[in-house]
Amino acid sequence: MLDLNDVYYFVQAVEKKGISAAAHALDLPKSSVSRRVLALEEGLGVRLIQRTSRSFVVTDVGQEFYKRAVTMLESANAAEDSVKQRVAEPRGTIRFTCSVAFAQLAMATIIPEFMARFPQVNIIQHATNRYVDPISEGFDLCLRAHTTPLRDSTLIIRHLADIPWHLFAGPEYLSRKGTPESPADLGQHGGVLLKGITETPSWVLQHDQFGFRKISVPFSPRLQSDDMATLKAAACAGLGIVALPGYVGAPEVNRGQLVRVLPEWTAGIAMMSLIMPSRRGVLPSIRAFVDLLAERVPFAVTLLEP
Repeated sequence: MLDLNDVYYFVQAVEKKGISAAAHALDLPKSSVSRRVLALEEGLGVRLIQRTSRSFVVTDVGQEFYKRAVTMLESANAAEDSVKQRVAEPRGTIRFTCSVAFAQLAMATIIPEFMARFPQVNIIQHATNRYVDPISEGFDLCLRAHTTPLRDSTLIIRHLADIPWHLFAGPEYLSRKGTPESPADLGQHGGVLLKGITETPSWVLQHDQFGFRKISVPFSPRLQSDDMATLKAAACAGLGIVALPGYVGAPEVNRGQLVRVLPEWTAGIAMMSLIMPSRRGVLPSIRAFVDLLAERVPFAVTLLEP
């Protein structure tokens, strides 16, 4: 591989028509420039410049190499400038992933705000409920909700917000089956369940004021699904009680399609975390997006509480 510094000194010598003139222009000792040009010639195995104490002549192969060397240095400078521009201000493309529900209910307002603020940044969003490995799948950021601490890894994990889960049911269902007044009353009700949350179908409740006390109420779900939208629609249709993150059920509560059941109790607390492959070499665009997420996600979760 050629040393670009050697190439640069050769180009300077050709353009200044001499080793001494190039050294003077670069404010370097003549011996330093001469040594660089000699190292380039030795690396290439050809003589690029015929020089004596009285003459300086670029050989035919030297002339051909000079033309390509100028293009080479211009490309190197352009590559350096492109990196410096990205480091200097937010620009480029961000690839990130989050759950479908969070994409629809929270990120739908956060993303337009960010892109309006930083018009030179493009975003590729991947909404999925499956586990995503940001390193192997090439994502800059992941937003992930979890009920247990994430396993230790080389990933950078930043906690953004706590997300309480609540019990919801449709008003028609409650008028037909009655409204539970205590966790014990839940045993008389049917429900729908987010698949994979618990091994044994149950509601695990915690009182808002007496958080140390938890009550587990088993039930037989009429419907199990890994899609929150399906479960929410089923609850709205009167199929039973459902446990969902507060921000997921809030829009339907505000429209009168769902009612919060046992409002003094929560059905668990999830954590929303931001996951990054590395903290080193983070581009300004990603850093700006992280800062906005840290500011907006807790606010969005609180705003969407029923």
